[in-house]
Amino acid sequence: MRVLVTGGAGFIGTNFVRLTLQTRPDVAVTVLDALTYAGSRDNLADVQERLEFVHGDITDATLVDDLVRRCDVVVHFAAESHNDNSLRDPSPFVRTNLVGTFTILEAVRRHGVRLHHISTDEVYGDLALDDPAKFTPSTPYNPSSPYSSTKAGSDLLVRAWVRSFGVAATLSNCSNNYGPYQHIEKFIPRQITNVLSGIRPKLYGAGENVRDWIHVDDHNTAVWAVIERGRIGETYLIGADGERNNRDVLRTVLELMGRPADWYDQVTDRVGHDLRYAIDASLLRSELGWEPAYTDLRAGLTQTIAWYEQHRQWWQAAKDAVEARYAEAGQ
Repeated sequence: MRVLVTGGAGFIGTNFVRLTLQTRPDVAVTVLDALTYAGSRDNLADVQERLEFVHGDITDATLVDDLVRRCDVVVHFAAESHNDNSLRDPSPFVRTNLVGTFTILEAVRRHGVRLHHISTDEVYGDLALDDPAKFTPSTPYNPSSPYSSTKAGSDLLVRAWVRSFGVAATLSNCSNNYGPYQHIEKFIPRQITNVLSGIRPKLYGAGENVRDWIHVDDHNTAVWAVIERGRIGETYLIGADGERNNRDVLRTVLELMGRPADWYDQVTDRVGHDLRYAIDASLLRSELGWEPAYTDLRAGLTQTIAWYEQHRQWWQAAKDAVEARYAEAGQ
């Protein structure tokens, strides 16, 4: 099998590529990545001899067509994905998430190539904190930010190309990922690297917003389950029953890192901050037989903390600039 991984030098894509090389030696991997600030060739430096790396943009139709023509499956991770950045400047989100996905779809349509499209639970908007409901594949879309709205648009493009043109595609919407190689602007690695840098962690508002956390390796084993056994045209929700509010996650990180539970500062909340996400992954489990390996968030956080402790050279150079941007916004 020849697999093209878009965004394969970013957080989830990097972990997908590494998992694939570890568990599927018969799969030939090509990575296409624009190497924006959130992606780095260093993420794949120790496995670069085992893959083909192409530095390029998913909106480059000529390049994308050539790469898709030579593969059997496209796994489409490439996206602009940080809510705060989308609020500052939505334009890259429109270009990458919408125009880029359109470009991929046209290429797989021309060449009859299988596509798996990676998306997010944020397309569904949010749930009330006291609502027992969870997102399902039939939950109406109700995105809140330029990020989530452009991801919702990309999902709808994929669904339309399946129905109108017979493109062989599946979709997955996943809950919040954490784990190695995640950019330090994101919530969990930001707090871990703050503690490692002697900086008090920062909590938006009261920290009551709930996310459904999943370790990135569990996300990627689920993606492979969908690629290998999923029904064309189906949307699978990926989650590990990891609902925790941000305050509890931060306090767990502090405890695991030997700091007092109240050693953090409350900062200005994000505009339009969604209250709660929760995933019903029963279809994925019952139909495809997938189960998460990290069912204990503490265990997953312990592994993640250890990775950031052992890979200071990976994040340290960018730390000051990231914190300066947050300080400018009062966060």
